[in-house]
Amino acid sequence: MLVSNLSKKLVTLALSLSLFGTAAQAQSNAETAPYQPAPYVELTHPEWSKNATIYEVNIRQYTKEGTFKAFAEHLPRLKELGIDILWLMPIHPIGEMNRKGGRGSYYAVKDYRAVNPEFGTLDDLKSLVKQAHDMGMYVILDWVANHSAWDNPLTKSNPEWYTKDHNGNFQPTPWWDWSDIIDFDYEQPGIRQYMTESLKYWVEVADIDGYRADVAGFIPTNFWDNARRELDQIKPVFMLAEWDARDLHKNAFDMTYAWKLHDTLHEVATGHKDASGVYLHFAHALSAWPDNAIKMNFVDNHDKNSWDKTMFDRFGDYLNMSIVLTATAEGMPLLYSGQEAGLDKVLAFFEKDEIEWRKHPIGDLYKTLFKLKHENKALWNGNWGGKMIPVPNSNPKNVFSFARKKDDDKVFVVFNFSDKEQTATFNENIQHGDYVELFSKEKKSFSAKTADTIAPFGYKVYVKVK
Repeated sequence: MLVSNLSKKLVTLALSLSLFGTAAQAQSNAETAPYQPAPYVELTHPEWSKNATIYEVNIRQYTKEGTFKAFAEHLPRLKELGIDILWLMPIHPIGEMNRKGGRGSYYAVKDYRAVNPEFGTLDDLKSLVKQAHDMGMYVILDWVANHSAWDNPLTKSNPEWYTKDHNGNFQPTPWWDWSDIIDFDYEQPGIRQYMTESLKYWVEVADIDGYRADVAGFIPTNFWDNARRELDQIKPVFMLAEWDARDLHKNAFDMTYAWKLHDTLHEVATGHKDASGVYLHFAHALSAWPDNAIKMNFVDNHDKNSWDKTMFDRFGDYLNMSIVLTATAEGMPLLYSGQEAGLDKVLAFFEKDEIEWRKHPIGDLYKTLFKLKHENKALWNGNWGGKMIPVPNSNPKNVFSFARKKDDDKVFVVFNFSDKEQTATFNENIQHGDYVELFSKEKKSFSAKTADTIAPFGYKVYVKVK
């Protein structure tokens, strides 16, 4: 009996020590948890986006017919060009009340669960998506969650879902001249549910792969966080926000706009900054932005083309080098409808204004860059790719240079942001090694004192020899 009691006491003591140890460890973990690093981006990008490019499709202006079927004939050409994600500008019926122009704005949505009959039928859209999928491409829809057309049936069925002016009437989004639309109120649970179910509808019915969200920052982030969660329960989606904010990347959006990069390059092209301004842009952006948050880089899109003149007007002699930078810097490069054909006119936004299709050197430039992006891990998106490493040089007001490396892949890129030939040496070692220049096929080795000479408005993309 004595031995038995002693055994029980030993077991009790061991158990107490074990519980004390577990409690102490839990307390220790709790105390140190606030200091443990954790990734800011918590969502998971779809695996197929790792080395993707994106293309904005303006269905109305793309062909004479302006239909899904007519656009589908361009899919083989776009696949050959190196396009992965097709972003379709809004495909919904357009409001007639307070319409701007003869055909109205895509962004004045009359029915969120219908197809614009000018473009075709729901079956036509589903056929387009299937054809894209069969060719290894993906389709996202432009989504206008902030506002609707004045004659959207929701104004009758659920007027409480809209904001009102000081007289109690429907109103366009305050402070904007968007007279053809009226503003939703996301303090109302009903509009949140309706809009989320509408987003899910197109994924389930048409098998689309995600969305581009118009003026995403005008809508509470917690709406997008929940919408992404519910969409991902159907299939992995890709979400692009027309905005430029860190918080959208945490749980909602894979990618946001690199507006500041575009504006910096435009300032250089118009003589307001030099190459050091490009360096400072990345010094700020890459230090302030969270890892694995993908930025969309561009020289053109529908807003810039329609309201700020053509890419040729905005960038002039700096256009090609700006294109090369948007395709080699961290982020995903965007191509807008017609850029590859040298789009040199402002497309009317509220009328029919067909793109003129032709072979153009800009198309060849993008094709070469996209091929490299697909094959070279250093240029992949998010954490799949290599970080931009600054390579300071002896001519910083004129020459901008950086390297990116991932596994055994490496690129070293040099730009001359001036109208005169420039020479520079480089004050780093990441660029040391043997390369082939992407465009000229020139072989070159870099060591501690190697200099490089770049033509006016020139660029060189050196690809590491394996």
